[in-house]
Amino acid sequence: MPHSQTSASRDGFLQGRLARGASPWLLPTVATAALSLARARRSGAAKAVAVPATALAAGMLWFFRDPEREIASGRVISPADGVVQSIMPWKDGRTRVAIFMSPLNVHVNRAPLAGTVTSVEHVPGGFVPAFNKESENNERVVWHFDTELGDIEMVQIAGAVARRIVPYIPQGTKVEQGERIGLIRFGSRVDIYLPEGVEVAVEVGQKTTAGVTRIDRD
Repeated sequence: MPHSQTSASRDGFLQGRLARGASPWLLPTVATAALSLARARRSGAAKAVAVPATALAAGMLWFFRDPEREIASGRVISPADGVVQSIMPWKDGRTRVAIFMSPLNVHVNRAPLAGTVTSVEHVPGGFVPAFNKESENNERVVWHFDTELGDIEMVQIAGAVARRIVPYIPQGTKVEQGERIGLIRFGSRVDIYLPEGVEVAVEVGQKTTAGVTRIDRD
């Protein structure tokens, strides 16, 4: 039975698995915390630094957790942990489902369907908060997958804090449904475009879990 978002996240944290691409943020904070703790008994200054440094390191470990998931069945599953921000019909007949990721969500994104990655395009842009309408022009990575439903587009969008998107796999890679494909540091937004004729199974405000929540309906 699929884990809930809370239990899956907690399990992943306890298992000690951390997201690929976290080290530029994680290593300096953990090193600072360890050094200040080691010197705290001999130095008042180190003791003053140790508490916030340790708290920050613990926060980083939580932010960059990467839980194992029992992948759900279904044609299209959620690529991200978060909350459905909007469901919007698109001009070409597709439906865009936008999932907002807060800093407390797991930041690793997963393939919504099995298929082949036909393109991974980085698009420069701004860093407006992802819940803001102007975030449409934010920095992003646009994915296209060749799947049994045809071309599926997924977009990782950076936000005010998340200023680095880390793709894990290149163009031409064959992926399984629910496979880890990339990381957005500190949250933001992930959009997935469902093909014309595919009915949406989620609703605005609903929580989603990457690899677990089904996005489409039979």
